[in-house]
Amino acid sequence: MTKTQKLELTWIGKDQVTKLEPRILIEDAELSYHASNRHSDDDLFDNKLIFGDNLLALKALEQEYSGKVKCVFIDPPYNTGSAFEHYDDGIEHSLWLSLIKDRLLILRRLISNDGSIWIAIDDNEFHYLKVICDEVFGRSNFIGSVVWQHSVQGKNDAKLLSLHHNYLLAYRKSDSFSRNLLPRTDDHNTNYRNPDNDLNGPWRSGDVRSPNLRENLRYMVRTPSGKTIHPPEKGWRWSEETFNEKVASGEITFLDGETRVFRKIYLKDQEGRVPESIWFGKDAGTTRDASNHLTSLLPNAHQFATPKPEQLIERVLQIATVSGDIVLDSFAGSGTTGAVAHKMGRRWVMIELGEHCHTHIIPRLKKVIDGEDQGGITEAVNWKGGGGFRYYKLAPSLLEKDKWGNWVVNKAYDANMLAAAVCKHEGFIYSPSETDWWAHGHSTETDFIYVTTQTLTEDQLLALSEDVGNHRTLLVCCSAFKATPIMLSNKLTNLTLKKMPNALLSKCEWGKDDYSLNITNLPLAVQDVEQVIAPRVKAASKEADLFGNE
Repeated sequence: MTKTQKLELTWIGKDQVTKLEPRILIEDAELSYHASNRHSDDDLFDNKLIFGDNLLALKALEQEYSGKVKCVFIDPPYNTGSAFEHYDDGIEHSLWLSLIKDRLLILRRLISNDGSIWIAIDDNEFHYLKVICDEVFGRSNFIGSVVWQHSVQGKNDAKLLSLHHNYLLAYRKSDSFSRNLLPRTDDHNTNYRNPDNDLNGPWRSGDVRSPNLRENLRYMVRTPSGKTIHPPEKGWRWSEETFNEKVASGEITFLDGETRVFRKIYLKDQEGRVPESIWFGKDAGTTRDASNHLTSLLPNAHQFATPKPEQLIERVLQIATVSGDIVLDSFAGSGTTGAVAHKMGRRWVMIELGEHCHTHIIPRLKKVIDGEDQGGITEAVNWKGGGGFRYYKLAPSLLEKDKWGNWVVNKAYDANMLAAAVCKHEGFIYSPSETDWWAHGHSTETDFIYVTTQTLTEDQLLALSEDVGNHRTLLVCCSAFKATPIMLSNKLTNLTLKKMPNALLSKCEWGKDDYSLNITNLPLAVQDVEQVIAPRVKAASKEADLFGNE
């Protein structure tokens, strides 16, 4: 392999490009919820709960949230289960990998330059996911992998190993990311003592050696009595000048007849603790803790087999965010991420397609907002209630086929919805002007868009052009227009005309509402069918069809 070659993971369907429709979001005020009164000036009400396919929903968020999300926490399906019982797991991996990569690509665009993503995963797909994330986020942006002890109870019926851990795979958007320290507890201070009554207070011993070979740090040290100490193999941790300053301050002393260098690390200087790569259940919670909490809040909470405890999400947000930051979870599940973010004063966006969005997430969030949730991290963060969220659903596809098979604007769209949707497609911000009737949105301070289902005449276009003026430009999206090429080039120079829906037809895939994990979503090249799928089908069963169904 040459220096220019790059090792990548490949799978069936990897290069298939999904042309997603950027849907608009429609608020349902009856399902939105907020506290009856303010608890503080920091109460947050602009949180979003979105019901719908999570890939389409992420696309819907792209225009407003690109580069603004500080932390993404997702707990995706760990694998495809037994969906393809007739075949080996090669097909399952291909489907799972395609599902994950499509979403990671959009999530990366949503994350801020100083933001990060944390993905809960188990052994089945961990190593595959690591390679995909290296490709999407860049290997240099790998923060690390956390081993989380999700269970403390041994499983005597385990066939091979009794598994007690899952992983959190963490990546940053860029080197602008800076992690926060975790809070200290008394347990973290047990090694700090003050046997010599040091005026600086309790201390513990620390290393004086450089972790990396630095020849300029390999100098001889002279003790107060005049003895000489040779440098460690890789050198000292500091320059000679800094070393002597620390000796003068008492931070560095000499022991065993001044033959050994000793450094003091003072408790007073420890503002927090560096996050570690192993998170034990007693600190970050377990699946059982999460299940017990959910059961205390909601009926039928047992349907979530592996819920995440609030303490686990809390730790992620402590490391990766501060108050007011935006947190996103596109696999909301039981709503833990939103509940924790809300209690910690972070703004949040959650996406969920399952009906438990209504049966579990909304009731849970209401209890959080009303101060009725006494479990999880409530006591630790002194949560009393407050704030709120807005509930949104995805609009239907902008275009639909009429009875003759022609693409037309969906009848469910009124004028405002149509203008908002076309703005998304054309890269404009939907913001109807209160003074200029034709300005439905803008891309710059002088560039606007006008959307109508009318057929515009020459006289209408001339009047519109005159109203827009020479210092502004306008994109006109209409059903049709009547204007000669000469008029367009000579008199309507501040207008750009597009016919709807023809101008939109090639932009994306229309009328598709489900991008969930489904084998029919995986387009296969002819050679893939011939070389990979067909032999497996033949070997499995002469009666089995391409998808393994009888």
